[in-house]
Amino acid sequence: MSIINSIFNLMFKSRLTEIDCFRKSPMAVQERQLLQNIEGAKDSEFGRRYDFQSVKSIEAYLQRVPLHHYGDLRPCIERMMRGEANVLCSEEVKWFAKSSGTTTEKSKFIPVPQRSLDGCHYRGGKDILMLYLNRYPESNILTNKVLTLGGSHQVTSVGANTYCGDLSAILIDNAPLITELVRTPSKEVALIADFEEKVRRIAEETLTENVVQFVGVPSWNLVLMRYLLRYSGKSNLLEIWPQLELFVHGGVSFAPYREQFRAIIPSPDMRYLETYNASEGFFGIQDDLSDNSMLLMLDYGIFYEFIPMSTFDTANPTLCTIADVQTGVSYAMVITTTGGLWRYVIGDTVEFVSLFPHKIRITGRTKHYINVFGEELVVDNAENALRIACLATNADIKEYTVAPVFMRGDEKGGHEWLIEFEHPPADLAVFTTLLDQALCAANSDYEAKRKNNTTLNMPIVRSLSSGTFYRWMNRRGKLGGQNKVPRLYNTREYVEQLCRISGELSPKI
Repeated sequence: MSIINSIFNLMFKSRLTEIDCFRKSPMAVQERQLLQNIEGAKDSEFGRRYDFQSVKSIEAYLQRVPLHHYGDLRPCIERMMRGEANVLCSEEVKWFAKSSGTTTEKSKFIPVPQRSLDGCHYRGGKDILMLYLNRYPESNILTNKVLTLGGSHQVTSVGANTYCGDLSAILIDNAPLITELVRTPSKEVALIADFEEKVRRIAEETLTENVVQFVGVPSWNLVLMRYLLRYSGKSNLLEIWPQLELFVHGGVSFAPYREQFRAIIPSPDMRYLETYNASEGFFGIQDDLSDNSMLLMLDYGIFYEFIPMSTFDTANPTLCTIADVQTGVSYAMVITTTGGLWRYVIGDTVEFVSLFPHKIRITGRTKHYINVFGEELVVDNAENALRIACLATNADIKEYTVAPVFMRGDEKGGHEWLIEFEHPPADLAVFTTLLDQALCAANSDYEAKRKNNTTLNMPIVRSLSSGTFYRWMNRRGKLGGQNKVPRLYNTREYVEQLCRISGELSPKI
């Protein structure tokens, strides 16, 4: 172990004890987080409305404060963006994280006060290092460069001293000066708004650095990595950076991209660590790389509730605290944060794979599913079925999205899959059959609708021209950062746009 690693581990030894505390006593830690948030906001307009001064227990808070969606809080957030103080929280809020906008709704702006930056997002970054170095004490990540591919930011037009932007850009712009010593590219390049220009400038700046770690969204990092190979004339990234050892990723499922990363970084020693860092907060870290689940971080100033998806669309959904959750159930996540998101439904769904410690995996989005015919197809079903079909046919996928095929007259419905392959299967019909079989095995509702073609016909799988999804995201102004391709959608809006663009492109592009 290097001297620097030894000093770092010694400094953060007490932090390991704190994490062990919420592993063993999650509810006590969660109650403390909630009461601290309530105490900190008791003098805000929201705190006075719900008399936070008298709220002394979890039960009182849950009885008094209703669930909120973004539309419920938007008027207050807009006032905060104009510079108004003491609205949802007592702390001054200068930064607002712009959501990725993967649905047809307008962009969301999430308040990010300094307490959230220090006590949640940056704390998560420190914990990643601490947990990783605790397992791999010989690592070189502290003494070499980390390449961070962030988003863009801009001054809002509604406030004299308020700013909005992609969360990654906010984190880069506010990071402590010491991070400049280990991060590449420079802040100036990292915050370039135009994604394609940013990629070019990153290539110019980073090839002479000793990069050992990448951080960011898998899909956009693949774009960057492929550009770096073309720019340098190398065949894989180890020819550029021989000591590359870690990719810290999040934002989208890594499963569709894993084999492509292995081809670009052909090292058995390369490690991949998943995190769950959203605009609303930093939620989870993969603390054991042999286990694909993530430890739910319970002391980042966030109080969690969970709605079983079986009750999500009902008039009175069931609400569970961390004390009540069970493994194997898909939950919609509800959070209360230091930034003024009170019992806020964030739109993500998770499943617990273990309790004590509480570990989760992301299963999808509350709005990203297909249930036109009662099949209740979720992203987790789709990802697993694609993985099985790809393994069986030696295929690799760049991007995909799925939409319903609606019934017309006597014709049954179905699903249409638009897939941009990195390596297409030799026989698309065989791939389609395997995909369908895997979906039936994973989802009993889908299987029932498919049985004897009762309601659903065999899925339609279309192989799109290379570059289709990139062109589509570019036209929508959603290149880079935390922007994501919507996987499942209940209308045909996206698939029709993608089919038109695919027809414009040469298959050789």
